[in-house]
Amino acid sequence: MGTVTIGVSIAVPEPHGSKLQQLRAGFGDAAAHGIPTHVTLLPPTEVDGASLPAVEAHLAKVAARGRPFPMRLSGTGTFRPLSPVVFVQVVEGAAACSWLQKRVRDASGPVSRELQFPYHPHVTVAHGIDEAAMDRAFEELSDYEAQWPCTGFALYEQGPDAVWRKLREFPFGSATVPPQAGRVETGSLPTR
Repeated sequence: MGTVTIGVSIAVPEPHGSKLQQLRAGFGDAAAHGIPTHVTLLPPTEVDGASLPAVEAHLAKVAARGRPFPMRLSGTGTFRPLSPVVFVQVVEGAAACSWLQKRVRDASGPVSRELQFPYHPHVTVAHGIDEAAMDRAFEELSDYEAQWPCTGFALYEQGPDAVWRKLREFPFGSATVPPQAGRVETGSLPTR
């Protein structure tokens, strides 16, 4: 089957997700339309495609132990000059995101990995674009606000066209999840 690139994230629901994606594209970030708006729990990770069932079983266990929590975004931040990123800040729900990402990457699981930087939950709104556009993103979204109840997370796969597609959703607290439950057609983008 070969290797595939996967990621695990919390989707930013509508109408917030589409709005932030459109703004990201408007700032000149060419990757915006291929990346659903999200908070990362597992960054892009290459795995053997044959290991996807084990990854899904692991994520189902993590989700079964999770509980819904409030998420709130407010204002902007940046990782510059260390990394060319402007983001919307997660001001409520960050501790729960941290708890989840540790369990997703747990050494006993199939996607154990070290991170390049310490984990900092956020929603990217500009990445790798010119400095003036990064400054504009930082300023224009400085008073951005959104909130919603987070009820789970999802597994995504990056296609050969560089577009991320949802493979499966993992709702919190569902202890017995049949292997095919929550599957999404691979040709569809998240619509939440």
